[in-house]
Amino acid sequence: MSNTRIALVTGASRGLGRSMASHLARAGVGVIGTYNQNRAEADALVAQVGGHGVPAAALQLDVSDSGSFPQFASDVRSVLDGFGTDHFDYLVNNAGFGLHAPFTATTPEQFDGLFDVHVKAPFFLTQALLPLLADGGRILNVSSGLARFTYPGNAAYAAAKGAVEVLTRYQAAELGDRRIRVNVLVPGAIATDFGGGLVRDNKQVNEAVAGAIPLGRAGEPDDIGAAVPLILADGFAWANGTRIELSGGQNL
Repeated sequence: MSNTRIALVTGASRGLGRSMASHLARAGVGVIGTYNQNRAEADALVAQVGGHGVPAAALQLDVSDSGSFPQFASDVRSVLDGFGTDHFDYLVNNAGFGLHAPFTATTPEQFDGLFDVHVKAPFFLTQALLPLLADGGRILNVSSGLARFTYPGNAAYAAAKGAVEVLTRYQAAELGDRRIRVNVLVPGAIATDFGGGLVRDNKQVNEAVAGAIPLGRAGEPDDIGAAVPLILADGFAWANGTRIELSGGQNL
């Protein structure tokens, strides 16, 4: 197992994170996935990943609580010891949540909650995990197409994702001495339970999204998850500080 590459994926028990973890396992990459509350789904993911013959583990993590990150890093070290290695190779900062509220009605508490999860976490969690990330490893942050195109009601969420894209460039510039590549993945509208399942379950929203995409449909989780092993692979290693949009051409 010590020669198997390992990915740490936050928010891996559901949605895009689960699809990412599943596709990484199919590509022969071991997975440490995090979950916030749903232990049953996390355990199911571990069983699924392990079924591909790679190391698998799930750890509880509330990414809004930056004070927990040092202990989490210690927990990751213990998992890696059990895998027979002292490092992991890929960090995917995926965990997040949506908020749909007009700019004029968004509260400071809502704003802070979004920035704690979407900006502060990839900043300080990455800091905490850097000693365990292999030299020459990869970091993949996750943004949103809403940082490029505008749908009213997403101002705070989109602003947080815009900050993630700037952070990615700085991380790439400052971690180059360790040959760590840092890129940002930018999904368009995806039919998951994210944001209360708005794109997946609201027919009017789904049709509006499909109408804005030349391929004629909203994205599915596997449209994103299947791309992640390719983005993290050695053949993509010259991408660094790069914004990689996977939106089917939404709002061109």
